[in-house]
Amino acid sequence: MEPEGVRHAVGGSLSEEYLRGFRDAAQFLHAQVAGAVAPAQFGDTDKRTWGLQATGVADSPETGAGITVAVLDTGLDLEHPDFAGRDIETRSFVEGETAQDAQGHGTHVTGTACGALAPGGGRRYGIAHEARILAGKVLGDDGSGTDADILAGMSWAISAGARVISMSLGADVREVSAAYETAGRRALAAGTLVVAAAGNNARRGAGDAGFVGVPANSPSIMAVAAVDGALAIADFSAASSPVEGGQVDIAGPGVDVYSSWPEPDGTNTISGTSMATPHVAGIAALWSQRTGATGQELWAQLVQAAQRLPLPANDVGSGLVRAPGA
Repeated sequence: MEPEGVRHAVGGSLSEEYLRGFRDAAQFLHAQVAGAVAPAQFGDTDKRTWGLQATGVADSPETGAGITVAVLDTGLDLEHPDFAGRDIETRSFVEGETAQDAQGHGTHVTGTACGALAPGGGRRYGIAHEARILAGKVLGDDGSGTDADILAGMSWAISAGARVISMSLGADVREVSAAYETAGRRALAAGTLVVAAAGNNARRGAGDAGFVGVPANSPSIMAVAAVDGALAIADFSAASSPVEGGQVDIAGPGVDVYSSWPEPDGTNTISGTSMATPHVAGIAALWSQRTGATGQELWAQLVQAAQRLPLPANDVGSGLVRAPGA
């Protein structure tokens, strides 16, 4: 899809209200429901993050070898030592900016989806650690972006052979975008699964369940919700909306998620449906490695293998994403 053909594409940076790219995911770290909560079932250890434990990644023999994972976000810290030796291709779609991540969000989500090539040296946080990485910068260093740049990134990733595209970005817009739906359908037809963050617009403690926004509300794009270490829905995680395709499809770990961060910090712990999305993307790569499934078939495998949770489907879809062999 050519950027100039995108409906409602904006030439400059979009407003905070329209497209936030979830660049403020860190604010949700301390924005959970007030009051007592159930004891956490999962927590980080010295060897692995709680998300890798909860989803069974720690017990899966798959590594993502032979699979290409595209992450469309704020780029990647190309000098980060944890990504040394990785097969990485980068592309910036943001005018005047390189693929280097000066914001942090892109490095964090890429770390969760893929992480270090040899994860045994410390706390493991990456899932498909032998996958090929396509790091597309579609959001600028301020964390915002345009429809045109995002859609151009999707087109690049599809053409480059990505088996899965992870998009931890979105807009609080209820209406389905014809442009993103067209791109999502093209991806599925090419054997590429697109997963996107459901959104952080809920305030469940205040009685507001929010709604799945663009582009995750496209029927051809898998919408990902966030759960915490007790496998409860995160306070900020958006619920299904009544539009066709606006349902939450699956959930992933999205609260207090430890992953890579640009140097000198190296790592960071933040929260959001942005953090849940790369868990699903990385695990999709593991399933594709194991079964050879692509596109719609890969979507079906993720849904079928998900761990059913005692929560409404409007909140978590089919349940918690689970790795093969778990």
